[in-house]
Amino acid sequence: MEKKVIINYSMLESGLLYTMSGVRQSEGTIEVDGQALFYRQAEPDVGKPALSVLLLHGIRFSSETWQTLKTLSILAEAGYRAVAIDLPGLGNSKEATAPAPIGQPAPGSFLKVVLEALKLDSAVLISPSLSGMYSLPFLMQHGEMVKAYVPVAPICTDKFTAEQYAAVQTPTLIVYGDQDAQLGELSLNNLKNLANHRVMMMKGAGHPCYLDKPEEWHQGLLDFLKTLA
Repeated sequence: MEKKVIINYSMLESGLLYTMSGVRQSEGTIEVDGQALFYRQAEPDVGKPALSVLLLHGIRFSSETWQTLKTLSILAEAGYRAVAIDLPGLGNSKEATAPAPIGQPAPGSFLKVVLEALKLDSAVLISPSLSGMYSLPFLMQHGEMVKAYVPVAPICTDKFTAEQYAAVQTPTLIVYGDQDAQLGELSLNNLKNLANHRVMMMKGAGHPCYLDKPEEWHQGLLDFLKTLA
């Protein structure tokens, strides 16, 4: 039997809002340091979200990756508010300028302003690859704003000492693919110094392991989020 899906369109703040199968999705822009950053959002259509999740992305990707992979809708269907931004210079935020050269840590205040602009309190931060230049300084400086951290083979892990990692108490799920010869083991060896961590190694997956094995990625992420309730 064919399922009928009704999509209602209206405007929300600076972006488009629509509802679909119990999930409310929207997109728009926020201002960070005088620059516009694009975001996509999904949340339960009814009730208060159990947690907020902020998804960053790698250099070849954008917030659209999380929409196409259905990560945004899967999180919303599970009762979470999920927001994915396009980082400066990438996706629909191409006009924005990154606060630091690629491969170097950005000011920790950058994500602080993003979280405040999006009204994300105590969010879970998902950070693959390039986005490590933003998430790691933020974690070190403003860890109290983070409910949990999910690094996926991020860059810049070698920019911090074992002592700095050990001082962070944020619950962490370290994710990497065992076929990621570039950043998999390197990021793990540094991140495992975090005081409160668990590891999710995805066999047969490369650097963007969530693309190689989306079902395993989503299940592992949801299982971790349940431990934070």
